[in-house]
Amino acid sequence: MSIVTVQLGQCGNQIGHEVFSALCSDIRGTHGLCSKKENESYHDSCMERFFCEEESGVPVARAVLVDMEPKAISQTLSMAARSGHWKYSSHSHFCQKQGSGNNWANGYSVHGPRHKEAIMNLVQKEAEKCDRLGGFFTIMSMAGGTGSGLGAFVTQCLRDAFPASFILNHVIWPYGTGEVIVQNYNSVLTLSHLYQSSDALLVHENDVIHKICAQLMNIKQISFRDVNQVIAHQLGSVFQPTHTGGEGSGYSRNPLGDLMETLVPHPEFKLLGLRNIPQMPENSLAYSTFSWPGLIKHLRQMLIANAKMEEGIDWQVRPPHPGSSIPSTNKPLHFNTSVANLVILRGKDVHSVDLGSFQDPALYTSWLNPQDAFSAWKTPRAFNKYEKSASLVSNSQFLLKPLDSIVGKAWNMFASKAYLHQYTKFGIQEEDFLDCFTTLEQVISSYTNL
Repeated sequence: MSIVTVQLGQCGNQIGHEVFSALCSDIRGTHGLCSKKENESYHDSCMERFFCEEESGVPVARAVLVDMEPKAISQTLSMAARSGHWKYSSHSHFCQKQGSGNNWANGYSVHGPRHKEAIMNLVQKEAEKCDRLGGFFTIMSMAGGTGSGLGAFVTQCLRDAFPASFILNHVIWPYGTGEVIVQNYNSVLTLSHLYQSSDALLVHENDVIHKICAQLMNIKQISFRDVNQVIAHQLGSVFQPTHTGGEGSGYSRNPLGDLMETLVPHPEFKLLGLRNIPQMPENSLAYSTFSWPGLIKHLRQMLIANAKMEEGIDWQVRPPHPGSSIPSTNKPLHFNTSVANLVILRGKDVHSVDLGSFQDPALYTSWLNPQDAFSAWKTPRAFNKYEKSASLVSNSQFLLKPLDSIVGKAWNMFASKAYLHQYTKFGIQEEDFLDCFTTLEQVISSYTNL
């Protein structure tokens, strides 16, 4: 099945470009470290998912690009075309001249309704090119105006137009120190609206990725492109083809559906976090060896201690003892409880890896059977030059702290009515804000009580 990617706003378009580049360089690589037959079916499966073939032989990304100013899109289109390995369709982008001025209400209430028909026509055309449509993957940031406001509006339109398709929103969480004074408002409005119309939200925090660039990739002057390439690598490690059943089951045909089925057992819990190890500069790969037991041990501790990367993990955090019926409020400090987890393994000897430590009932909430709460996908095909790599997609308390913090900051501004006039002039009233706060308070309370 194919996935249509919708890139929204400057951030969404820049990340989308890096994602397709990462996918393309991975399938072009000769570093598959697996049989020729395996490599070919991996290649074909990835192409069907993310690209259409053209007569010219250059793969065309299954994507719609939307922005309210032309600069990011024209750069993105020309960078892709210059690569010579893949490109965007010349007819699947929509941009305007005026921007959204970092105002969610402007993107949602003005640009959205005004350009709905043009944008949805592009999406419809892209969907019709798929033999089988698996769903939509949108990429947006929460801080600005277009990605967040227009992104929330377009997600609702997708839900209305394709009620049976899966929608996964990839959301970039803004830097804590902030690029935009009203980013907390924009974030609260975006998250609460997406929670109504999306199947799941896959979140990357800018602060975390920045740290990975500094500490693991050893980049001195970190640019947005560096950050976006790490994000793209992590997304590729999830969305490239894998065997979701046992050995010999063939590559999964329905990646978004499989992801939702595995990770979102209840509509109240749809925030997904992503961790990927190892991560290092390409020139260090040749000097590094990894063992599966070592990678799995690190990944599990990253999960239970809510560590963002494999450096600086708190090894003191332990799961609560089974059978100790402590109410959830007395749980060991810093322990991160999960609703569901998915581990994805790529590379040599994946089928002999022992993942028993992820099936420990103490890691999960009590209302799900640990057999249902944990899944593993595997492929012997190596990803992006890493001989062995492991990813964890987790529906857990990963985002509780940042969510609580963003809602708190937005509430403080709202209580003093700061900047509200900028939203009310585009028709977003105080009641709308209050509804959004209520939605997110409910999400926070549900995750807290796991």
